[in-house]
Amino acid sequence: MCPGPRRSRPRRPRCPAASLTITAPAALPPPTIATPRPALASAVAAPDAGRYDSLLAWYFVLVWGSGYLATKAGLHYAAPFTFLTLRYAFGWLCMGAWLLASKARWPASRRELFHVCVAGLLMHAINLSGSHYAQYLGMSAGITALVLATQPLFTAVVAHRFMGQRLVARQWLGVVLGLAGVLFVVWHKIDVKAVSAGSLAAVGISLAAITSGTLYQRVYCPSADLRSSAFIQFSASLLVLAPLAWRVEGFVVHWHWPLLGAIAYLVILASILAVNALHGLMRRGHATRVTSLFFLTPIVAVLLEWAMFGVVPTMLSVVGIAVTCAGVALVSAGRR
Repeated sequence: MCPGPRRSRPRRPRCPAASLTITAPAALPPPTIATPRPALASAVAAPDAGRYDSLLAWYFVLVWGSGYLATKAGLHYAAPFTFLTLRYAFGWLCMGAWLLASKARWPASRRELFHVCVAGLLMHAINLSGSHYAQYLGMSAGITALVLATQPLFTAVVAHRFMGQRLVARQWLGVVLGLAGVLFVVWHKIDVKAVSAGSLAAVGISLAAITSGTLYQRVYCPSADLRSSAFIQFSASLLVLAPLAWRVEGFVVHWHWPLLGAIAYLVILASILAVNALHGLMRRGHATRVTSLFFLTPIVAVLLEWAMFGVVPTMLSVVGIAVTCAGVALVSAGRR
């Protein structure tokens, strides 16, 4: 009888030799640096951006409001077209030096250059010529400030109708409150007898120019370099205003230090820095929310006049300041 096949038993693994073999550990993966998520990064950067925008807004309000006093001082020594010609000539020199020291981007096409020039003529040449001539023809500073402070009303209507920017009821209430507050502030300065047809037409042109120019630049020049744009806009305004100053006013200038100080203040702090701050805010914010800052400029003018010339505001002005600040807060709050 043949024996059956033997069953193979599983072999035990042999023990390793007595000598120890030390193997290097596997290489660890390189440490990864955790990058913040986009939402977290934006949340961290949002407070800093908000504080920066707030500083820009208050700088614009303070400089633009005090610009009324600088303009008032300058018009004592030169007529409006002549004064603006000197202002933009100095601004052209300042911006030229800035462009030489920086790497500004110029308009990429003739179309972009055209849009930059149109926005500059509206916001600089036409707007300031109208507001300056309104006061030059006898309109009081109070009425001029009041009429120009209605710009957010027109901006809100245009943006609501043509730009698709919907306004809630709270924002419309803020616009109305802001206008009412400005009316309270400047009421003690209003002299209706000082309003002539020429001055009323001039301030109306100024209001239309600043409203359309602000929105025009935001729509047609959203990515234009602000440095080269300012240089181009100063050049265009100078080419338009210099012949008017010569033919209409005879280019009569009474050279005094207050005139030079007013020009330097208005060019460097207002036309360059404040206008750039305004456009920077327009690019990052809501059109109506940004232009609501104009409500505060007459208030700044009244407070500075009190500090510099001793003109004490009335209780009606104090109430107007509170109402205007409430209106600006409502418009700036936007949608929650």
